[in-house]
Amino acid sequence: MGIGVSLFLLSVGAVLAFAVHVQNSSGFDINTIGVILMIVGALGLVVSMIFWSSWGGFGRHDVAVSDRDDYVVRERRAVR
Repeated sequence: MGIGVSLFLLSVGAVLAFAVHVQNSSGFDINTIGVILMIVGALGLVVSMIFWSSWGGFGRHDVAVSDRDDYVVRERRAVR
């Protein structure tokens, strides 16, 4: 589940939980389903952000330090 799907579930859940008022529904409660969708969307968003940060595409540098005072930066190869 990506960030977009998580935000979609959060928004649909919020609409069902706070904006829809149904009387005499049989079987299930629309507001409870909205809260469940919001929880699933929030968990999906957190998991997506954890995987996004562990990907390491930004902000990290590969540096190998030798015994001397200089350093070597390893090259990254891009796959096209």
